[in-house]
Amino acid sequence: MSRSASIKDVANHAQVAVGTVSNVLNYPDRVSQRTKDRVLQAIDELGFVRNDAARQLRAGHSRTIGLIVLDVGNPFFTSVVRAAEDAAALQGSAVLLGDSGHDAGRESNYIDLFQEQRVQGLLISPVGDVTDRLDVLRERGVPTVLVDRLADEAQYSSVSVDDDAGGYLAARHLLDLGRRRLAFVGGPTSIRQVADRLQGAQRAVAEVPDASLEVLDSAGQTVLAGRSVGDQLVRRSPDQLPDGVFCANDLLALGVMQSLAMMHKLRIPEDIALIGYDDIDFAVSAVVPLSSIRQPTEALGRTAIELLAEELDTPDSAQPRHRAVIFTPELVVRQSTAGV
Repeated sequence: MSRSASIKDVANHAQVAVGTVSNVLNYPDRVSQRTKDRVLQAIDELGFVRNDAARQLRAGHSRTIGLIVLDVGNPFFTSVVRAAEDAAALQGSAVLLGDSGHDAGRESNYIDLFQEQRVQGLLISPVGDVTDRLDVLRERGVPTVLVDRLADEAQYSSVSVDDDAGGYLAARHLLDLGRRRLAFVGGPTSIRQVADRLQGAQRAVAEVPDASLEVLDSAGQTVLAGRSVGDQLVRRSPDQLPDGVFCANDLLALGVMQSLAMMHKLRIPEDIALIGYDDIDFAVSAVVPLSSIRQPTEALGRTAIELLAEELDTPDSAQPRHRAVIFTPELVVRQSTAGV
């Protein structure tokens, strides 16, 4: 196997000093255009690839940003990741993605890995309380921004959506349609977003004296978990059925919809009005277009990168000023609650 070209090979080929090649790679403004062109031509002819790992060791950090999400299979997080990648690219950085899968141990392993990779900073949608781990990262010069989770501004910057308000919007919409026997599908409530959406729904139901809210735990946040809950519903007698269902995310709602549609026993929205959360792309193209609570995924990803840039720009001697950016969700009404 042939040896990869080194920076010294490039210097010899271009008939310049090694330091000149280094300046072309790292400080191009210090080199004349003529010399720069000669070095770049040598790099192209030799197929030189810079050793970023060695450069990172010297600099103490890389041009990469670590991003850990709860479930990359959820289109909501996919959209957030894409927006973060686009924003990072504009700043000359790249995003390294980790999927915790709602597993605290796996999340911890990714934190270790990204620290070993000397990332500039970390964006994380945490499984649980990771304060101790993030404090250690900060002490080691790795700033952190919480994504889709509100943080104490005294500790960290964060970007999130007001999930309590979103849950209230969803339940209030069902109540305004005249539905009184509501059900909330989601779990576990140890996930902060799920708990906040449930809390908002409970607040709306408490405002209507003859309304009730049943909580139906789901084994996860997936379509299959939603189908399992839907299968339970279709086995109930008519007088035990909810007339309005609010799901903690769109995947769960689509699963419930699939189950009801396959059994052909219950109609949406005539028998059960159904609303989800996130407003993923699949919501509008469902068999019955799904009403949902829209989250601004692009703004979440872009703002997370902007907040991290602010942290990175803070001089080492200065006390960092953290910010908590909270977006307001939006109700999107489609046929699953409004009919044709």
